[in-house]
Amino acid sequence: MAGVVRVEVTERTDVALPAGAAGAGPYERIVGKVHFAVDPKLPANRLISDIDLAPRNAQGLVEFSADLYLFQPKDPARGNGTVLFQVGNRGRKDLLVLFNRGAVSNDPRTPAEIGDGFLFDRGYTLAWIGWQFDIPGPGELLQLHVPRATDGGRPITGLVRADFVPDERSTQIYVADRNHVAYPVANPDDPSLTLTVRDRRDAPRTIIPRANWSLDAKRENIVMAAGFEPGKIYELVYQGRNPALVGLGPTAVRDFISHLKQNRATSHIERAIAIGSSQTGRFLRTFLYFNFNQDEKGAPVFDGIWSHVAGAGRGSFNHRFAQPSRDARPYFNFLYPTDLFPFTDAPQTDPITGLTDGLLDRAEKSGTAPRMFYTNGAYEYYGRAASLIHTSVDGARDFPVRDRTRIYFVAGSQHGPATAFPPPLAGTQNLANSNDYRWAMRALLVAMNNWITSGAEPPASVYPRLADGKLVPLSAVKFPAIPGVKFPARIHEVFDLDLGPDFRSKGIVSIEPAKVGPKYPVLLPQVDADGNEASGLRMPWLQVPLATYTGWNLRAPAVGAPEELFSFVGSTLPFAKTKAEREKSGDPRPSIAERYQGRDDYLERVRSSIQGLAAGKYLLENDAAAIAEMAGLQWDWWTK
Repeated sequence: MAGVVRVEVTERTDVALPAGAAGAGPYERIVGKVHFAVDPKLPANRLISDIDLAPRNAQGLVEFSADLYLFQPKDPARGNGTVLFQVGNRGRKDLLVLFNRGAVSNDPRTPAEIGDGFLFDRGYTLAWIGWQFDIPGPGELLQLHVPRATDGGRPITGLVRADFVPDERSTQIYVADRNHVAYPVANPDDPSLTLTVRDRRDAPRTIIPRANWSLDAKRENIVMAAGFEPGKIYELVYQGRNPALVGLGPTAVRDFISHLKQNRATSHIERAIAIGSSQTGRFLRTFLYFNFNQDEKGAPVFDGIWSHVAGAGRGSFNHRFAQPSRDARPYFNFLYPTDLFPFTDAPQTDPITGLTDGLLDRAEKSGTAPRMFYTNGAYEYYGRAASLIHTSVDGARDFPVRDRTRIYFVAGSQHGPATAFPPPLAGTQNLANSNDYRWAMRALLVAMNNWITSGAEPPASVYPRLADGKLVPLSAVKFPAIPGVKFPARIHEVFDLDLGPDFRSKGIVSIEPAKVGPKYPVLLPQVDADGNEASGLRMPWLQVPLATYTGWNLRAPAVGAPEELFSFVGSTLPFAKTKAEREKSGDPRPSIAERYQGRDDYLERVRSSIQGLAAGKYLLENDAAAIAEMAGLQWDWWTK
């Protein structure tokens, strides 16, 4: 057995903590690289896709490495014994944004970036390593450095698909997702290379004549002099070469955390919590599905796993020619292996395929299933099929949630918490969503750590259920007729995908684009008369509203496809200030003046709401004053 063979430290510096955040004493920042070597013959490593095709060292081991970034108490014995590990979304680091309310940074050093010290005062060790091979660099983004699979030293080729939806007219598009490292086109003269365009996901593809486009010298960009039109869907299927061993990403996470726990005499790490958001929330669902939470010695890796805003998805994290950055959005990145059965922790039988499976089946059988948090916002129901994690596969009934799992629906929120006010327009038809739910994230982290440390039960699950009429089809959502606002006619859809006969067993995609089978039902939270969702964890600004907060927003006409959802962004739809203003516009929602006697009345109700949420452990009492202050700023803005 090997796993971690060496930790190379390139920087060790003190962290300037804010006043009052000295619960665990001074902290230090450690930057470096972790070197790994794994035995491909061990049972725990057999689940790594293409591991038999990886180059080996003289000892027969597969070598790779990952960038490291760490905050820990200078005296580790003063910490709380828990490492909070973030699977960084596309190489980024935003734990301090989520929990310390810090400014965005991939190398947090300034007081604004360190934030209010919440995590440091509570004694967490904060850790990140690179897990994604195709991160562009070098730079501040965390990278994973892995070998390429070969057939006895000969190159391996295989199908790769690239799709794109431009938001503005351009003459060049990249074959990888966003700015990530591409699998270049193996043969630019391949007569089977086909570029298509279509108007909607379910519209027929039109072939663009080969004479109208070309590849650049690196075979990584498609060039078309006539230009690519905003809002259209372009797609290229091609033969790639030299697939990376993408499954060494979850292996690195597994072995690094196992290393910390096995060396607790020096690390003082007794427990581990993983959190991943969006892409990396899906990574953690995939990590569990393949049983990466069992280390090489058979021990559990993470005690608690928190999958945040991942919806029902997994992703391209352990198969040949996988593109980990590719996701599945309502109007971008179509038909990648993201929304795959099973969707629930416990097993179900898929009526489409006849398969019986559960997300945690392997972990339960190996005795390594962690305590689980799933947090999803309203966007994830419209844009990431979140209902599938708690309904039967046919959408007919609520599906039981295991005792060691909690599901929290953050009502009226977009894909990420709003970190700026007032809300902007961002290529959308409505103002962006302004629901900052990070206060609830802090309370839930305290609850998760207490759960894995002392067994104290966390807050009860809160999410929309079929049984109480709070989970309904799109056609049954009773959204009010707000002047100038269009309710979505189309949401993210999930289909049974046929990627080829060897995809599930060997991780080889042989059908691109995938054959689309029957649809899985996706359901949505019901709303109240204001259009605010009537279930879930409702922050004070939803319980005592000045606006309607949605998880959806539509694309502005300028970026094309204005009937489609805009990825990740929700809406803030403010109430009229007065009755006269409301009646003039025809807004059915009572105005601010009709709801509240004034600022003091509004804030008194907000404080009552905060007290109720704190009593249920969904907010922290210590944050009450700051939350009320934020509500006051919103009152001042919407009434000025």
